[in-house]
Amino acid sequence: MIQDGFLYLGLMIGVAGLIAYIEKSSDSKLFKFVPGIVLIYIVGAILKTTGVIGDTESIDNTYGTVRDALLPALILLMLLNCDLRKLVKLGPKMLIGYFTAVLSIIVGFTVVYLLFESLYASETWQAFGALAGSWTGGSANMVIVQGILEVPENIFGYALVMDTINYSTWVMIMFWLVPFAAVFNRWTKANTTHLDEVSKELMEEQTDKTENTSFVHLMGLFAIGIFGSAVATKLGSLLPSYGDIVSGLTWTIFIVSVVGVLLAMTRVSKVPGSLDVANVLLYVVIALIASRADFTQLFQAPIYIVSGFIILLIHALFMGLAAKLFKLDLFTLGVSSLANIGGMASAPLLAGAYNRALIPIGVVMALAGSFLGTYFGLLTAQILSML
Repeated sequence: MIQDGFLYLGLMIGVAGLIAYIEKSSDSKLFKFVPGIVLIYIVGAILKTTGVIGDTESIDNTYGTVRDALLPALILLMLLNCDLRKLVKLGPKMLIGYFTAVLSIIVGFTVVYLLFESLYASETWQAFGALAGSWTGGSANMVIVQGILEVPENIFGYALVMDTINYSTWVMIMFWLVPFAAVFNRWTKANTTHLDEVSKELMEEQTDKTENTSFVHLMGLFAIGIFGSAVATKLGSLLPSYGDIVSGLTWTIFIVSVVGVLLAMTRVSKVPGSLDVANVLLYVVIALIASRADFTQLFQAPIYIVSGFIILLIHALFMGLAAKLFKLDLFTLGVSSLANIGGMASAPLLAGAYNRALIPIGVVMALAGSFLGTYFGLLTAQILSML
């Protein structure tokens, strides 16, 4: 049994690094269905469930200190790529599609929670808030909301199960619909000429950012992330708390989010490698969270999987209605949906499935979700806590 905090930290970082390497270098189809983040969680939970990782004060202190330091740094670095000014270029229809997706997801979680509340484990509203953060932004947002709400690791495991099974199914459906775009667009009477103009402009901007990542870039990004995290944490601790939602960590995340968005409009956003460093921190944080979980309550997972599919059905109905009312094309609907539910992992890929020139639009939409997802997740949690 591991009882030393430093050894525990080394083990979890080692697990995250090994799985990240295998995911990147392997040709196995496994990673198409089970992302590396989920495998990290599974391995960490097994280590905890089998008693390899013990319950000691040293481990608890290491977990809390490292997680709280890396979370703000993670979101700050991820947002360096999110220039919100680019959203204006996408036009009102893309924004309508995006916010319709957000609204449908929040409504879906609310309806499902009302229907099945008696069947859920206690504090499921917190896990749903974290999952709503992922389904309106990405995995990083889910981790951030989990930290803010202090979602019990066992309950958080259900959210990860839904985020794997339901998300994977939805992504498959979105790609399956691509060949039917022309038929769908005729049904909604959509006009797609504006997408060609915007994608061309964004492609020109992307070609300017081709510099290879160097030691200086990585050191600078790491310094910005950790220093920004430290200052934001100090300021956040000085601000008042309100109930279960607004805490010192909530203020900290808000501060680094604002700083990240402001820096995204400066030359700092041109520094290559920010997403790579952010992903390193994300894998480490996921590994730490996983090390606090176990599988003793996984027999309750089926009701959560069913709940996930009902949420997605509500989401699909909202998106179809919006498409007919506002004459939205299938590309706009699909990318808006995956910019929320899939994030950076799938929205650009779906955009590229329609046309490689449209990939930057998928990137911009996904990055917008990475900024807003945390707050939509907290909003969902607040709504569910009042039911």
